[in-house]
Amino acid sequence: MANKIVWDKTGERFYETGVDRGVLYVQDDQGKYPKGVAWNGLTGVTESPTGAEPNPLYADNIKYLNLFSVEEFEANIEAYTYPEEFEECDGSAELTPGVTLGQQPRKTFGLCYRTKLGNDLEGEDYGYKLHLIYGAKAAPSDKGYETINDTPDAITFSWDVTTTPVPVTGFKPTALLVVDSTKVDPEKLAALEEILYGSEEEVVNEETVPGVDARLPLPDEVLTIIQGLDLTWDEADMT
Repeated sequence: MANKIVWDKTGERFYETGVDRGVLYVQDDQGKYPKGVAWNGLTGVTESPTGAEPNPLYADNIKYLNLFSVEEFEANIEAYTYPEEFEECDGSAELTPGVTLGQQPRKTFGLCYRTKLGNDLEGEDYGYKLHLIYGAKAAPSDKGYETINDTPDAITFSWDVTTTPVPVTGFKPTALLVVDSTKVDPEKLAALEEILYGSEEEVVNEETVPGVDARLPLPDEVLTIIQGLDLTWDEADMT
């Protein structure tokens, strides 16, 4: 049966806002993201896809084809501060404890952050999205220092980020994965967040369950988790 379109129905006035729960994952020599650390003071992430530009071809006096360039994913990160582990991603190295030098090789990193989903009934408690960024490299950025005056403000750091996509089985490689809490089983989402944020040691049925470090799973492992399949850390290393 056909239905007439109705606009702005109660409960369907959606919006997205905010950014929080930033986590930095520095890539290791095997291309994995094994240990995440909290990124406090994160104020904004601007996702900026580029490319996918049309290149029209003409034949027989008509537009014959429209070919598109490869799409790239770029971003801009803004924050009041950054984790110490980000220094090696920003071209810094420790010369000796307490002394750093710049213009060094920049390490690749991954990033996870959360945005809030809201609607007209539940407000910002409606849900959230997890944004996972892979293969990121930070470009050199300006750092402006000003004297303290009668209207003091904290310094805001900003980095332009380019990415290298990672493989995804059955799809083109990607540098961005988004998980919507309103569309994913809560238990599977909790399992994914335990990996992204880590866990502490706890006692379950009188047995001690060790805690695990936060890490950034690659897209194929995320899919496996959301689909509810078992995947060990060793198996994830083999993907």
